[in-house]
Amino acid sequence: MITNLTFSERSVLFAELSKLVYSSNLNHVKEIAGHMGFHTIEYYNSDGAQAYRFCNGCDTVIVCRGTEPTCFNDIRADLRAYPVESETVSRVHWGFKCEVDDIWPRVREDIKEDSILWFGGHSLGGAMATIMASRCYHDTNLADPVEIYTYGSPRVGWPKYVESLGSMKHYRWVNNNDIVACVPFWILGYRHHGCIRYLDWQGRYVQYSWIEELKDRFRGIIRGIRKGSIDFFSDHSIDRYIDLLKLFRDRYK
Repeated sequence: MITNLTFSERSVLFAELSKLVYSSNLNHVKEIAGHMGFHTIEYYNSDGAQAYRFCNGCDTVIVCRGTEPTCFNDIRADLRAYPVESETVSRVHWGFKCEVDDIWPRVREDIKEDSILWFGGHSLGGAMATIMASRCYHDTNLADPVEIYTYGSPRVGWPKYVESLGSMKHYRWVNNNDIVACVPFWILGYRHHGCIRYLDWQGRYVQYSWIEELKDRFRGIIRGIRKGSIDFFSDHSIDRYIDLLKLFRDRYK
């Protein structure tokens, strides 16, 4: 059971699953997920919106696929930043909502009322996971999510939408200058949901004040310049998240 894992172990597990769902090869996903202890895998794909369901006998895990630069539908979803009415409360990002709408009917059918339910995703997948979890939370016929794990997730909805998720546990991992975690812009009314888990410019999990975090982000930019890379984009890599979270896990065994 996933509940038997430590927080650091769960953080690595969901990061690895978030990377795995970038694959559309069901046989490959089944093989890797099988080694992780999941015996039932369901693939959802509609108009470029994709997610997987992983089951191990106790847990049901829904992981949504993030943005692929070569997929026009993903890029279109990211750019549709107009706020529209959500299925629950207040307003959400139009593009993210459309991605969820494409596959939600099938996903909903496979979620049982007594499921031990988890959600996860990287980038766009994190936003989709948050919206799906919200729909479960507000649907009395579905199980409430135990926890959500997202990596480099953009902002999803307006303040009342975020507030409507109540005390639902959402661990929102952000790696230093990950640019995707900064959009859509705050000035447009969008807010983040969940408890931020920040990885500093040296890859350490830390709890900073906003001033300390701002200084740390500047250090990360300087590091990127010295290495000849653009920190805003390299910090968004799911592989980078996995590497850093494995260090975090090993440190707190």
